[in-house]
Amino acid sequence: MKVLFIGGTGTISMAISKLLLSQGHTLYLLNRGGRNSGLIGDLVELKADINDEDSVHSLIDGLEFDVAVDFIAFVPAQLERDYRLFKNKTKQFVYISSASAYQKPLSDYRITEGTPLANPYWEYSRNKIAGEDYLMKMYRETGFPVTIVRPSHTYDERSVPLGVHGDNGSYSVVKRIREGKPVIIHGDGTSLWTVTHNSDFARAFVGLLGNVHAIGEAVQITSDESVTWNQLYQIIADALGVKLNAIHVSSEFLDACSNYDFAGSLLGDKANTVVFDNAKLKRLVPGFTATVRADQGIRDSVKYVLSHPECQREDPAFDEWCDKVAAAMKNAAAAVKETM
Repeated sequence: MKVLFIGGTGTISMAISKLLLSQGHTLYLLNRGGRNSGLIGDLVELKADINDEDSVHSLIDGLEFDVAVDFIAFVPAQLERDYRLFKNKTKQFVYISSASAYQKPLSDYRITEGTPLANPYWEYSRNKIAGEDYLMKMYRETGFPVTIVRPSHTYDERSVPLGVHGDNGSYSVVKRIREGKPVIIHGDGTSLWTVTHNSDFARAFVGLLGNVHAIGEAVQITSDESVTWNQLYQIIADALGVKLNAIHVSSEFLDACSNYDFAGSLLGDKANTVVFDNAKLKRLVPGFTATVRADQGIRDSVKYVLSHPECQREDPAFDEWCDKVAAAMKNAAAAVKETM
């Protein structure tokens, strides 16, 4: 196949790019070229800023694709641009939406593609919903061959999956766990969460490309395994060989006392128990099953981050905020106890 990726080197897309190239497909990467060097195979680099529509239009003039995928579209206007660019150039257009778009709060913890889309807590998710609506309108009205993919929490070796972290990613929390500092877990830590390794995601995703039965469909791609947040953080502590010093704090309190977007990422996503039903994916991609268990994948991520300095981004502001929250919880408990 001739496949074009807008982006193509992120957490989700890098694994897909490598898999497609290993299978002998021709991969066109439309991006700025910053991380393309690690890719080997029949690779065609189209260096451009996708937001410069005129330049991209000229760059792809005369080219046609079996599949075009946008990994970095976040608002409907970007998909309107994609429609103008690719409406006569591809047999399939794949949009990466998000499982965070599903109804919050959930009426049923078991999530299928038929679960309603509604998220009053997170603008990111509402924009993803609006993007889906636009593309399905184009499919119904013009036959634009769209497939919508909804990932949930997908991770790779460079980032340890977490619930609460700062702007610089997961390392600061891993460091706190290793040093025995109080580590914040939202809620009581017993809600279920699903993490999916990008290598598993890639195998399922490639099975949807060029798949006539995926046209006009929305498909979620996740692991079938769910773990509690307490289990997830314990896996990290075990990988570090230390005792976990966890404090549990309500998501509402965390949102109220921070400048981070916890209303979206927690109340609109991670605070909810999620168990995904992947029956539709398995009908479309027979034989697919996720094979990287959470404890295995997270352990490998911890090892990778600790052995690669470029992944160790310090976050003093977040670290200080964690200490303040821990102290506030301790002081509040002591103050209430004094009144009894």
